[in-house]
Amino acid sequence: MRQYKTQMKETIEVEKIICNKCGKEIFVYKGVPSEDVLEVEKRWGYFSEKDNRVDKFDLCEACYDELIESFKIKLGN
Repeated sequence: MRQYKTQMKETIEVEKIICNKCGKEIFVYKGVPSEDVLEVEKRWGYFSEKDNRVDKFDLCEACYDELIESFKIKLGN
């Protein structure tokens, strides 16, 4: 989840990123996150029950590692 600094109802830049899984705050300085995150954006298609819905979320590196460790098919390096 990204929180933006706004000025006169206009979005300026990302102020901080919050991991959607654990709630960890990743601070952003001059548009650059203090640590890397996984940003996901998915627009669901016609053959889903979420037709045209857009889901967006961010995961910190620890939560990303936890997620991929649960995969039955492991990622190749």
